[in-house]
Amino acid sequence: MMYALLAGLGAGLSLIVVIGAQNALVLRQGVLRRQVPAIVAICAASDALLIALGVGGVGAVLTAWPPALTAVRWSGAAFLVGYGVLAVRRMLRPAALQVGGAASAAIVTCLALTWLNPHVYLDTVLLLGTASTSFGEDRWWFGLGAMAGSVLWFTSLGFGARWLSGLFTRPSAWRVLDGAVAVVVTATGVSLALGA
Repeated sequence: MMYALLAGLGAGLSLIVVIGAQNALVLRQGVLRRQVPAIVAICAASDALLIALGVGGVGAVLTAWPPALTAVRWSGAAFLVGYGVLAVRRMLRPAALQVGGAASAAIVTCLALTWLNPHVYLDTVLLLGTASTSFGEDRWWFGLGAMAGSVLWFTSLGFGARWLSGLFTRPSAWRVLDGAVAVVVTATGVSLALGA
């Protein structure tokens, strides 16, 4: 039980602690100190639901139906490359830290980056769901560990980002962040398109 829990925690963190569209949004909102509790809750609760679906066997159903995987792969590739283009655009026109903005826009963006990003499904439903099968009866402990990793990561990133607000008052810091996001999400989208 404890081994499965810790393995799930490690697997969950290894998949989530990467610069990507969702993490960049959580970091950005944390730095701006806007809607952080809501953003963290949406990301962690969404991951928990998707991990539960994966551990419950939905990933096996998707794997058995190749057209579903193809649709997920291509829509994921398009979504990630599109988000990469937006990150390049922000990188070329960086702005310093701005206070204010619509709370609803951040919430809607968070929901879109979470639920319209097929890479999230690949990580949670397929990869973690498949990995959980090796733990047999303890697969739900593995799932709980992965869920705990998600809660730990998003809470740390969202609420810890406030310590970076001084750094992100400079446009060059946003340029570096958006450049890194652009590279990572575009490369991930291209690899999905190529079937890697």
